Amino acid sequence: MGCPTFHLNPQSLHKRISAPNTTRFSLQPNLKLLKTTSFSSNHLNQPASTSTINQTPNVNFKTLGACKLGISRYPDFSYNAAGGAGSGTATKLPDGQVSVEFDVEKLYIPPLSTATTTFLGLPLPPFLKIDVLPRVFRGEINQESGKVDLKFIAEFCFSVGSVYKARPLLVETVLTSDESKGKTREGRGERMDEDGKCRLVGVATVDPINDLFMDTFLSLPTECLADLNAVISFSTTQ
Repeated sequence: MGCPTFHLNPQSLHKRISAPNTTRFSLQPNLKLLKTTSFSSNHLNQPASTSTINQTPNVNFKTLGACKLGISRYPDFSYNAAGGAGSGTATKLPDGQVSVEFDVEKLYIPPLSTATTTFLGLPLPPFLKIDVLPRVFRGEINQESGKVDLKFIAEFCFSVGSVYKARPLLVETVLTSDESKGKTREGRGERMDEDGKCRLVGVATVDPINDLFMDTFLSLPTECLADLNAVISFSTTQ
């Protein structure tokens, strides 16, 4: 009895050997597609360029010379407020205006002193000083029309050397680029120009402070007028 004879077909053998390889390589395009899709998805979910995020609008405020302050029945003080400065944040509102709030801890307004203030053409006596301590400074600005309305609350602290220091006078008003009018005092401002320059005015009522000298000297309660030349500018920082 002879051994069985097997006939191997070379073409069939080639197909059997090549089949696994054909299957392996046929998956490569799909894997490549998955990788491409994954990359594209991640790319779409990536945040915008750092040049367009983390930007905070800032507002800057500077006081200039040729300002005035008036209180009670007395003539106005001529006041050089150059050197005052502050900054804050700005938020654009839907109506096109900008809401601003200044950091009062860093807002500096020069004191009324012999170096900055004259009364009836004469400088204040060297020992007399009035410090201005801001407590609130915020409001709205229309960059198109130049109109400015800023709520201003501050303490005015009178002192005469080391001999006398009065209780603070609390002043609360709206500094406006338009008109501010009280019963006995009034002022008219000027809207911001293209350089940010403006004149802000505000009339406020000053209540008694339970200090016999100051209440009598200033005839409290009374009105006061603030008239400030200023520059307001905006910037964007990251």
